Amino acid sequence: MDYAQPPPDQAPDANGASNGPMIQSSDIFDGSAAVYQWNDEYGDVGPKLEALELELFGDPATRHERTGLDFRRIESIEVKQEGPVKIEPIKNFKEAGLHPVMLENVLLAGYTHPTPIQKFTIPAIISGRDVIGIAQTGSGKTGAYLIPILSRLMGKAKKLAAPRPNPATFCEGRDEVTAEPLVLIVAPTRELAVQIFNEARKFCYRTMLRPCVVYGGTPVPEQIRLLSRGCDVLIGTPGRLVSFLNKPRVLTLRRLKYLIIDEADEMLDIGWQEDIQRIMLGGDQDEGNVKYGLFSATFPKTARDLAKEHLAAAHVRFRVGRAGSTTENIKQIIVQTEPHEKRNVLLQLLNEMHGVRTIIFANSRQEVDCLDDFLFNMKLPVTSMHSERTQLEREAAMRAFRAGTAPILIATGVTARGIDVRNVMHVINYDLPSMDHGGIEEYTHRIGRTGRIGHRGVATSLFTERDEPIASVLTRTLLETKQEIPDFLEIYKPDLAPAGRWGQ
Repeated sequence: MDYAQPPPDQAPDANGASNGPMIQSSDIFDGSAAVYQWNDEYGDVGPKLEALELELFGDPATRHERTGLDFRRIESIEVKQEGPVKIEPIKNFKEAGLHPVMLENVLLAGYTHPTPIQKFTIPAIISGRDVIGIAQTGSGKTGAYLIPILSRLMGKAKKLAAPRPNPATFCEGRDEVTAEPLVLIVAPTRELAVQIFNEARKFCYRTMLRPCVVYGGTPVPEQIRLLSRGCDVLIGTPGRLVSFLNKPRVLTLRRLKYLIIDEADEMLDIGWQEDIQRIMLGGDQDEGNVKYGLFSATFPKTARDLAKEHLAAAHVRFRVGRAGSTTENIKQIIVQTEPHEKRNVLLQLLNEMHGVRTIIFANSRQEVDCLDDFLFNMKLPVTSMHSERTQLEREAAMRAFRAGTAPILIATGVTARGIDVRNVMHVINYDLPSMDHGGIEEYTHRIGRTGRIGHRGVATSLFTERDEPIASVLTRTLLETKQEIPDFLEIYKPDLAPAGRWGQ
């Protein structure tokens, strides 16, 4: 669905743009959302479309209220950089050397000040460096790579991008083209891919760069239809990307200039290495012409190995705080309980922080379903998602959670990976992650759904005897982030840790 492709009862104007906004019905996938398009004859920068601008950026009166960041706190956050070249951070977006239209889009999106990761990665990418960015979710990582990459490509769409049909005269069955993106962004989950796509829709506004997203759970023909209209910025999950790369008439990477791996540790840790290698090496992109970026909250050995193999020796690395640590502005509470008491404790927690946007994590799909039924029957405004739900169900759940109509979301850790929803005030680990499935790194990712940089948040975890294996590293994390250690975890402090348990 594009603003330059009106429905049959809505005629385009002389320039090929729809005369009014098009409403997305509930049975349309999020990946089909409206993107900016204009008559190719216009040039490299298009005019404003008021209806689309309102859809993308919201009401101008409240636009700048949505950043929700305490910049006094942000200024005190330390960023460490490594690499052969010292990058001078920017103080504001105006001094970043951005294309004027990109700067306008940044302001439209409500970005008034760069976050710590953005201060360093924006000038690094603009200067042509490969980049590794290590920072928690909510720290502005998506903008940290989209803003400089799209700014560098602005004004070059006709020169670099593949020819594509004029949206005003497009005819299915006649005008389809092969998608040849200039930018590829790989994300581990469907929800994160859609989240990045929605940010790309904003930053591609008026740039003449067309964003698309591909992910599982949606009909392949529908995604091929969208790709066949041309694609300059492609976001996708590994499995669906590899599927389309095996169809060279649908997708080729021969024009690729930038490749970003988001949530890099997750991609390399659960059996996706083969898909990632296929994407990194198996396309027909010109070796040496592609700039790489790896972004994540943690950076384990598998991610370091990928960086060593693909990134230029002169790449730069930025860490916001200690890699893998949680921010001190998340208050972490560990509650000891018996397994059979967990539901009552959960209800008590929800009543104590009533009405705030909350994410509840469980370790299995079955537990997610059971908790959803339980809380729904308790008349609480709840929604849920996991990998066995249909894609339409998952997208409907996220829309309800973001809109606040269902401010309590229950999910598995993998499903909620990388999700960044504003004003999540409380994260509850109904189940703590096991050491065999993510351990303390998974804990870090989960509680990072709250406490966006510059904000306070609360993360409460229910601890039972089954969680004893994670106790030592959990206690160390609490100490590192200056949290209160409950009495029952005192024995796991480093100098008192039971023999053989420390460092598990």
